[in-house]
Amino acid sequence: MRVVVRTVSELCITVGALIVLFVVYVLFWTGVRADGAMNHQIDVLQGQWAKQTAQPRTTAAPTASAPARPKAPAAYSPGRPFAIMYIPRLGFTWNKPVLEDTAVSTLKKGLGHYRGTAQLGQKGNFAVAGHRRTYGDPFKDFPRLREGDAVVLTDGTTWFTYRIDKGPYKTVPTDVEVIDPLPRKSGYTREGRYLTLTTCDPEWGHSHRLIVWAHLDSTQPVEAGRPRALRR
Repeated sequence: MRVVVRTVSELCITVGALIVLFVVYVLFWTGVRADGAMNHQIDVLQGQWAKQTAQPRTTAAPTASAPARPKAPAAYSPGRPFAIMYIPRLGFTWNKPVLEDTAVSTLKKGLGHYRGTAQLGQKGNFAVAGHRRTYGDPFKDFPRLREGDAVVLTDGTTWFTYRIDKGPYKTVPTDVEVIDPLPRKSGYTREGRYLTLTTCDPEWGHSHRLIVWAHLDSTQPVEAGRPRALRR
């Protein structure tokens, strides 16, 4: 009988230790790895932007032909970073890379742009997803966002300042209309340049989604310095 009790006790201790190790992995180690991955993505972007800035620009000779149409933005590459997001409400040191697509592997390295939605600053709905918890907890404080808050992004050449109009709005994962070009529940009544942010709810679950919608409020070239929303 004593052998059975001792065996059961040892088994419980082992199981308990494994549970503790798993919790440590989820709460701590995934965060450490994700922070490193996100910092790496930002370093990659800033390195690319620095090279682009250093390249000499050539000016084409004027011609009598009609002016050329503006060049369409290049398509984003899946799994690759293309912008950095800042949300002052979440802290003036809060900044996260934005990568193309919302695959599991992508969201371990930063925020993910929903493929098929508008590009940054363009007409339509620029939609972005992020983890609430684990993998760096990028949107842990998502419920703190309020109407009027700024969401600022840069692609290395331009600052884009969006202003939140509605949210956090709670819905279910199947409510895919939230990232439509003109989201029906956003309150917007005409086409524009919008931003949608999404994350999971509750904090440690994924039965629902939290949504905020914002409109493009202003833009300015990077050479002009940081936008007002990022100045302390």
